[in-house]
Amino acid sequence: MISNILTEGFKLPAGAAPMACVDIGGTKVAVNIVDAQGIRAKVTEPTATTGSNDALARQIIRLVEQSCEAAGVEVAAVARVGVSSCGPFVLNQGLVELAAPNICGGLAGRARGLPNDWMTALLEAPLRARFAHVRVENDGIGALEAERRWGALQSDGVPMSHCAYVTWSTGIGTGLCVDGHVLRGKNGNAGHAGHIFVSDNNDALCGCGHVGDVEGLIAGNALARRFAPAGYADAAALFAAAYAGDAKATAILDDICQVMGRMLFSLIATLDLERISIGGSVYWHHRDYLLPRLRAAVQDKLPPLTRGCELVSAGLGERVGDFGALALVA
Repeated sequence: MISNILTEGFKLPAGAAPMACVDIGGTKVAVNIVDAQGIRAKVTEPTATTGSNDALARQIIRLVEQSCEAAGVEVAAVARVGVSSCGPFVLNQGLVELAAPNICGGLAGRARGLPNDWMTALLEAPLRARFAHVRVENDGIGALEAERRWGALQSDGVPMSHCAYVTWSTGIGTGLCVDGHVLRGKNGNAGHAGHIFVSDNNDALCGCGHVGDVEGLIAGNALARRFAPAGYADAAALFAAAYAGDAKATAILDDICQVMGRMLFSLIATLDLERISIGGSVYWHHRDYLLPRLRAAVQDKLPPLTRGCELVSAGLGERVGDFGALALVA
Protein backbone atom coordinates (compact mmCIF):
# COMPACT_ATOMS: atom_id res chain seq x y z
CA MET A 1 0.00 0.00 0.00
CA ILE A 2 1.43 3.36 -1.05
CA SER A 3 1.40 5.99 1.65
CA ASN A 4 -0.93 8.95 1.28
CA ILE A 5 1.91 11.36 2.04
CA LEU A 6 1.46 12.92 -1.41
CA THR A 7 -2.11 13.93 -0.60
CA GLU A 8 -1.89 14.51 3.13
CA GLY A 9 1.63 15.87 3.24
CA PHE A 10 4.24 15.53 5.98
CA LYS A 11 4.46 17.64 9.10
CA LEU A 12 6.80 17.62 12.06
CA PRO A 13 5.24 17.50 15.52
CA ALA A 14 4.19 20.83 17.01
CA GLY A 15 7.17 22.54 18.58
CA ALA A 16 9.76 20.48 16.68
CA ALA A 17 12.71 22.40 15.28
CA PRO A 18 12.58 22.94 11.49
CA MET A 19 14.78 21.01 9.09
CA ALA A 20 16.14 21.77 5.64
CA CYS A 21 15.96 19.25 2.81
CA VAL A 22 18.41 19.62 -0.09
CA ASP A 23 18.18 17.70 -3.37
CA ILE A 24 21.25 18.07 -5.63
CA GLY A 25 21.02 16.88 -9.21
CA GLY A 26 23.19 17.34 -12.25
CA THR A 27 20.74 19.93 -13.59
CA LYS A 28 19.21 21.66 -10.57
CA VAL A 29 19.35 22.11 -6.80
CA ALA A 30 16.14 22.22 -4.75
CA VAL A 31 15.71 23.20 -1.09
CA ASN A 32 12.64 22.88 1.15
CA ILE A 33 11.99 23.73 4.77
CA VAL A 34 10.08 21.14 6.83
CA ASP A 35 8.37 22.04 10.09
CA ALA A 36 5.04 21.69 11.89
CA GLN A 37 3.36 23.42 8.95
CA GLY A 38 4.64 20.86 6.46
CA ILE A 39 7.08 20.82 3.54
CA ARG A 40 7.21 24.33 2.15
CA ALA A 41 9.11 27.33 0.81
CA LYS A 42 10.72 25.37 -2.01
CA VAL A 43 13.42 27.19 -3.94
CA THR A 44 15.29 25.84 -6.96
CA GLU A 45 18.17 26.92 -9.17
CA PRO A 46 20.32 25.37 -11.88
CA THR A 47 23.21 23.53 -10.26
CA ALA A 48 26.24 25.79 -9.83
CA THR A 49 29.09 24.74 -12.13
CA THR A 50 31.16 27.91 -12.50
CA GLY A 51 33.75 29.62 -10.33
CA SER A 52 35.72 27.90 -7.59
CA ASN A 53 34.90 24.39 -6.44
CA ASP A 54 33.07 25.62 -3.33
CA ALA A 55 30.42 27.26 -5.56
CA LEU A 56 27.89 24.48 -5.06
CA ALA A 57 28.21 24.53 -1.28
CA ARG A 58 27.84 28.31 -1.24
CA GLN A 59 24.78 27.99 -3.45
CA ILE A 60 23.17 25.49 -1.07
CA ILE A 61 23.79 27.70 1.96
CA ARG A 62 22.26 30.66 0.14
CA LEU A 63 19.22 28.62 -0.95
CA VAL A 64 18.65 27.35 2.59
CA GLU A 65 18.74 30.96 3.77
CA GLN A 66 16.26 31.97 1.05
CA SER A 67 13.94 29.07 1.89
CA CYS A 68 14.06 29.99 5.57
CA GLU A 69 13.21 33.58 4.76
CA ALA A 70 10.26 32.51 2.61
CA ALA A 71 9.02 30.22 5.39
CA GLY A 72 9.50 32.82 8.12
CA VAL A 73 12.03 30.59 9.88
CA GLU A 74 15.28 31.73 11.47
CA VAL A 75 18.28 30.01 9.88
CA ALA A 76 19.73 29.45 13.35
CA ALA A 77 16.61 27.45 14.25
CA VAL A 78 17.26 24.79 11.58
CA ALA A 79 18.10 21.67 13.55
CA ARG A 80 19.19 19.34 10.75
CA VAL A 81 20.04 19.50 7.07
CA GLY A 82 19.49 16.44 4.89
CA VAL A 83 21.36 16.42 1.59
CA SER A 84 20.43 13.92 -1.09
CA SER A 85 22.97 14.32 -3.88
CA CYS A 86 24.07 12.84 -7.15
CA GLY A 87 27.50 11.27 -6.88
CA PRO A 88 29.97 9.70 -6.83
CA PHE A 89 31.46 10.90 -3.56
CA VAL A 90 35.02 11.06 -2.34
CA LEU A 91 35.89 11.45 1.32
CA ASN A 92 38.32 14.14 2.43
CA GLN A 93 39.13 13.71 6.11
CA GLY A 94 35.88 11.80 6.45
CA LEU A 95 33.73 14.50 4.82
CA VAL A 96 31.93 14.16 1.50
CA GLU A 97 33.05 15.97 -1.64
CA LEU A 98 31.30 15.42 -4.96
CA ALA A 99 33.06 13.85 -7.91
CA ALA A 100 29.90 13.97 -10.00
CA PRO A 101 30.43 13.65 -13.78
CA ASN A 102 27.58 16.04 -14.56
CA ILE A 103 28.98 18.75 -12.26
CA CYS A 104 32.77 18.35 -12.19
CA GLY A 105 34.27 19.18 -15.57
CA GLY A 106 37.74 17.94 -14.73
CA LEU A 107 36.61 14.31 -14.89
CA ALA A 108 35.73 13.99 -18.57
CA GLY A 109 37.59 17.03 -19.81
CA ARG A 110 36.56 19.54 -22.45
CA ALA A 111 34.65 17.00 -24.53
CA ARG A 112 31.66 17.22 -22.18
CA GLY A 113 31.59 21.03 -22.26
CA LEU A 114 31.26 21.73 -18.54
CA PRO A 115 32.53 25.23 -17.66
CA ASN A 116 34.96 24.17 -14.94
CA ASP A 117 37.97 21.93 -14.36
CA TRP A 118 36.91 20.68 -10.93
CA MET A 119 37.91 17.18 -9.93
CA THR A 120 35.64 17.50 -6.89
CA ALA A 121 33.09 19.99 -5.58
CA LEU A 122 33.27 20.81 -1.88
CA LEU A 123 30.09 19.89 -0.04
CA GLU A 124 29.94 18.56 3.50
CA ALA A 125 32.73 20.61 5.10
CA PRO A 126 31.29 24.05 4.18
CA LEU A 127 27.78 22.92 5.20
CA ARG A 128 29.00 21.66 8.58
CA ALA A 129 30.72 24.99 9.12
CA ARG A 130 27.30 26.66 8.74
CA PHE A 131 24.83 24.14 10.19
CA ALA A 132 25.04 22.03 13.35
CA HIS A 133 23.82 18.70 11.99
CA VAL A 134 24.26 17.64 8.35
CA ARG A 135 23.67 14.25 6.73
CA VAL A 136 24.80 13.69 3.15
CA GLU A 137 23.82 10.59 1.17
CA ASN A 138 23.74 9.58 -2.44
CA ASP A 139 20.39 10.54 -3.97
CA GLY A 140 19.74 6.92 -4.86
CA ILE A 141 19.89 6.03 -1.17
CA GLY A 142 17.68 8.96 -0.22
CA ALA A 143 15.07 8.00 -2.80
CA LEU A 144 15.28 4.35 -1.78
CA GLU A 145 14.67 5.25 1.85
CA ALA A 146 11.72 7.44 0.88
CA GLU A 147 10.20 4.79 -1.40
CA ARG A 148 10.56 2.14 1.34
CA ARG A 149 8.96 4.43 3.88
CA TRP A 150 6.23 6.20 1.90
CA GLY A 151 6.28 4.96 -1.69
CA ALA A 152 6.26 1.86 -3.89
CA LEU A 153 8.90 -0.19 -2.04
CA GLN A 154 6.67 -1.19 0.84
CA SER A 155 4.10 -3.92 1.29
CA ASP A 156 1.14 -3.15 3.57
CA GLY A 157 3.22 -0.42 5.20
CA VAL A 158 6.25 -2.64 5.80
CA PRO A 159 9.47 -1.66 3.96
CA MET A 160 10.61 -4.31 1.51
CA SER A 161 13.83 -6.13 2.32
CA HIS A 162 15.06 -6.92 -1.22
CA CYS A 163 14.49 -3.94 -3.45
CA ALA A 164 16.02 -1.10 -5.46
CA TYR A 165 15.22 2.39 -6.63
CA VAL A 166 16.48 3.44 -10.08
CA THR A 167 16.64 7.05 -11.25
CA TRP A 168 16.70 7.80 -14.98
CA SER A 169 17.33 11.51 -15.28
CA THR A 170 20.31 13.74 -16.12
CA GLY A 171 22.31 10.78 -14.85
CA ILE A 172 21.44 7.20 -13.94
CA GLY A 173 21.86 5.72 -10.49
CA THR A 174 20.33 3.36 -7.96
CA GLY A 175 19.68 2.80 -4.29
CA LEU A 176 19.97 -0.82 -3.19
CA CYS A 177 18.55 -2.80 -0.28
CA VAL A 178 19.38 -6.47 0.35
CA ASP A 179 18.19 -8.51 3.35
CA GLY A 180 16.76 -5.31 4.82
CA HIS A 181 20.13 -3.54 4.74
CA VAL A 182 20.68 -0.43 2.63
CA LEU A 183 23.97 -0.81 0.77
CA ARG A 184 26.35 2.14 1.08
CA GLY A 185 29.91 0.95 0.49
CA LYS A 186 33.18 2.36 1.74
CA ASN A 187 32.56 5.91 0.47
CA GLY A 188 28.77 5.91 0.20
CA ASN A 189 28.96 5.11 -3.51
CA ALA A 190 27.16 1.75 -3.71
CA GLY A 191 24.58 1.80 -6.48
CA HIS A 192 26.35 3.66 -9.29
CA ALA A 193 25.05 1.12 -11.79
CA GLY A 194 24.84 3.81 -14.45
CA HIS A 195 28.58 3.31 -14.94
CA ILE A 196 28.25 -0.37 -15.88
CA PHE A 197 29.84 -0.90 -19.30
CA VAL A 198 27.39 -2.29 -21.85
CA SER A 199 28.74 -1.09 -25.21
CA ASP A 200 31.80 -0.08 -27.21
CA ASN A 201 29.78 2.66 -28.88
CA ASN A 202 32.27 5.46 -29.51
CA ASP A 203 29.72 8.30 -29.34
CA ALA A 204 28.65 7.44 -25.78
CA LEU A 205 31.06 9.56 -23.74
CA CYS A 206 30.02 9.67 -20.10
CA GLY A 207 30.94 12.58 -17.86
CA CYS A 208 33.14 10.19 -15.89
CA GLY A 209 35.40 9.97 -18.96
CA HIS A 210 34.44 6.43 -19.96
CA VAL A 211 32.85 5.51 -23.27
CA GLY A 212 30.01 3.01 -23.50
CA ASP A 213 28.51 2.88 -20.02
CA VAL A 214 24.76 3.01 -19.40
CA GLU A 215 24.78 6.69 -18.43
CA GLY A 216 26.82 7.67 -21.46
CA LEU A 217 24.32 5.84 -23.68
CA ILE A 218 20.88 6.72 -22.32
CA ALA A 219 20.95 9.39 -19.58
CA GLY A 220 18.99 12.55 -20.31
CA ASN A 221 21.96 14.60 -21.40
CA ALA A 222 23.32 11.66 -23.41
CA LEU A 223 20.16 11.49 -25.53
CA ALA A 224 20.58 15.10 -26.60
CA ARG A 225 24.29 14.70 -27.24
CA ARG A 226 23.98 11.48 -29.23
CA PHE A 227 20.83 12.09 -31.25
CA ALA A 228 20.75 15.84 -31.96
CA PRO A 229 22.70 15.21 -35.19
CA ALA A 230 19.86 12.88 -36.26
CA GLY A 231 17.32 15.67 -35.75
CA TYR A 232 16.21 14.99 -32.16
CA ALA A 233 17.33 18.00 -30.15
CA ASP A 234 16.73 16.45 -26.75
CA ALA A 235 14.93 13.62 -24.98
CA ALA A 236 11.57 15.37 -25.29
CA ALA A 237 11.97 15.71 -29.07
CA LEU A 238 12.98 12.07 -29.41
CA PHE A 239 9.95 10.82 -27.51
CA ALA A 240 7.62 13.24 -29.33
CA ALA A 241 8.81 11.89 -32.65
CA ALA A 242 8.22 8.30 -31.52
CA TYR A 243 4.74 9.17 -30.30
CA ALA A 244 4.03 10.66 -33.74
CA GLY A 245 4.99 7.40 -35.44
CA ASP A 246 8.56 8.23 -36.48
CA ALA A 247 10.05 4.79 -37.18
CA LYS A 248 13.64 5.91 -36.64
CA ALA A 249 12.86 7.48 -33.25
CA THR A 250 10.93 4.36 -32.25
CA ALA A 251 13.90 2.16 -33.15
CA ILE A 252 16.24 4.39 -31.13
CA LEU A 253 13.96 4.15 -28.09
CA ASP A 254 13.70 0.37 -28.50
CA ASP A 255 17.51 0.21 -28.32
CA ILE A 256 17.53 2.55 -25.33
CA CYS A 257 15.04 0.36 -23.48
CA GLN A 258 17.21 -2.67 -24.18
CA VAL A 259 20.19 -0.91 -22.58
CA MET A 260 18.21 -0.01 -19.48
CA GLY A 261 16.70 -3.50 -19.46
CA ARG A 262 20.18 -5.03 -19.36
CA MET A 263 21.08 -2.87 -16.37
CA LEU A 264 17.86 -3.81 -14.57
CA PHE A 265 18.42 -7.50 -15.29
CA SER A 266 21.97 -7.22 -13.93
CA LEU A 267 20.63 -5.74 -10.69
CA ILE A 268 18.01 -8.46 -10.35
CA ALA A 269 20.44 -11.27 -11.16
CA THR A 270 23.12 -9.93 -8.81
CA LEU A 271 20.96 -8.98 -5.83
CA ASP A 272 17.90 -11.29 -6.06
CA LEU A 273 15.39 -8.43 -5.82
CA GLU A 274 11.63 -8.54 -5.36
CA ARG A 275 10.79 -5.06 -6.65
CA ILE A 276 12.43 -2.14 -8.42
CA SER A 277 10.79 1.28 -8.47
CA ILE A 278 11.84 3.68 -11.23
CA GLY A 279 11.78 7.47 -11.24
CA GLY A 280 13.71 10.45 -12.55
CA SER A 281 12.67 13.04 -15.11
CA VAL A 282 13.41 11.05 -18.29
CA TYR A 283 11.47 8.06 -17.02
CA TRP A 284 8.68 9.89 -15.24
CA HIS A 285 7.60 12.07 -18.15
CA HIS A 286 7.41 9.01 -20.40
CA ARG A 287 6.58 6.25 -17.92
CA ASP A 288 3.51 4.97 -19.77
CA TYR A 289 5.68 4.38 -22.84
CA LEU A 290 8.77 3.09 -21.06
CA LEU A 291 7.50 0.82 -18.30
CA PRO A 292 5.95 -1.91 -20.50
CA ARG A 293 9.04 -1.92 -22.70
CA LEU A 294 11.36 -2.24 -19.71
CA ARG A 295 9.25 -5.06 -18.34
CA ALA A 296 9.44 -6.82 -21.71
CA ALA A 297 13.23 -6.37 -21.77
CA VAL A 298 13.56 -8.22 -18.45
CA GLN A 299 10.67 -10.67 -18.66
CA ASP A 300 11.60 -14.33 -19.23
CA LYS A 301 15.32 -13.61 -18.98
CA LEU A 302 16.51 -16.54 -16.83
CA PRO A 303 13.15 -16.97 -15.03
CA PRO A 304 14.57 -18.53 -11.83
CA LEU A 305 16.17 -15.12 -11.20
CA THR A 306 13.67 -12.69 -12.69
CA ARG A 307 10.37 -14.38 -11.84
CA GLY A 308 8.71 -12.62 -8.91
CA CYS A 309 10.58 -9.33 -9.36
CA GLU A 310 8.28 -6.42 -10.21
CA LEU A 311 9.20 -3.27 -12.09
CA VAL A 312 6.99 -0.35 -10.99
CA SER A 313 6.92 3.43 -11.24
CA ALA A 314 8.07 5.37 -8.20
CA GLY A 315 5.23 5.75 -5.73
CA LEU A 316 6.38 9.27 -4.86
CA GLY A 317 6.41 10.36 -8.48
CA GLU A 318 8.12 13.62 -9.34
CA ARG A 319 8.58 14.44 -5.65
CA VAL A 320 10.84 11.51 -4.86
CA GLY A 321 13.83 13.89 -4.65
CA ASP A 322 12.12 16.10 -2.05
CA PHE A 323 11.11 13.11 0.03
CA GLY A 324 14.52 11.49 -0.43
CA ALA A 325 16.21 14.37 1.36
CA LEU A 326 13.47 14.34 4.01
CA ALA A 327 13.92 10.61 4.66
CA LEU A 328 17.54 11.28 5.66
CA VAL A 329 16.62 13.48 8.62
CA ALA A 330 12.95 12.89 9.55
